[in-house]
Amino acid sequence: MNAIVSEGLSKWYGAKQVVRNISLQIPEGTVYALLGRNGAGKSTFVKMLTGMVKPDSGRSTLFGEDSRDLSPQTKARIAYMAENHPLFDSWTVGGIVSWVRGFYKKWDAATVERILDHFELPARAKIGRLSRGQRAQVALTLALGPDPDLFILDDPTLGLDPGVRRDFIESMVQMISRRGRTILFSTHILADVERTADRIGIIMDGALRVDCPIDFFRTQVKKIVAEFDGEPAEMAEVSGLMGNWKVANRRELVFAGYGETQRRAVESMEPRRISTVELSLEDAFIEYTRGKRKPLPLWQGGVEE
Repeated sequence: MNAIVSEGLSKWYGAKQVVRNISLQIPEGTVYALLGRNGAGKSTFVKMLTGMVKPDSGRSTLFGEDSRDLSPQTKARIAYMAENHPLFDSWTVGGIVSWVRGFYKKWDAATVERILDHFELPARAKIGRLSRGQRAQVALTLALGPDPDLFILDDPTLGLDPGVRRDFIESMVQMISRRGRTILFSTHILADVERTADRIGIIMDGALRVDCPIDFFRTQVKKIVAEFDGEPAEMAEVSGLMGNWKVANRRELVFAGYGETQRRAVESMEPRRISTVELSLEDAFIEYTRGKRKPLPLWQGGVEE
């Protein structure tokens, strides 16, 4: 069964369309990372999934129920963490835990106490005096209290320094991950993704351009370097070509999907040497999203022509 389904979700703010006809299915038990540069439309899409923002067209469901009309039983199965972790500054850690607990019939008090102890968060500590990392830890604790089946996290490590961010992500994975739980988190920090996600989606200019496993994405985005004895030859237009840069006596090319057709096109320039540059997930993401050309979509089954 799918935990999350969106069908043609779109949203306009004034004359600008910030989310463009996104359809997506996330099966139960999946850890799914939603990627995109700042302003790509990730947060708006996530807020439509949770029913906090009304779409101009399309619909979404969580566990089969319309996002805008979830039953209390289904709401209790879902935890949401907003970016920047908004909490009441004047409250104590213990006070906000008690307050949130009152909204749920089911509450795992033992787990909450264990998490607070793990993070060394005193019950009497004032929220307003906590660091950004500690606020994120409190938000994670509150999300885990009702033992939900679905976690939706909107840029959960935004504003955290690298060391705190890594500790938070590792703790999040350890505490959230159990069989059957579904996690959707949006981020633009690729280091968070490689350690956690099974599958990624990439939003560009409000449209979903990628929906596939991480390893598949890395194999599909290729950087090819063609070296010449003198001035680099011009590269002919070919399907999947996203980037084309002349650097000294080299031509650096990036493809979404690199096969026989693309290989022959590179060889037709008659370079003295052709090499493939191995790309990390971060490198592949940057290359895929930085070019002026609109990249071909990448889905699980291959490149969509």
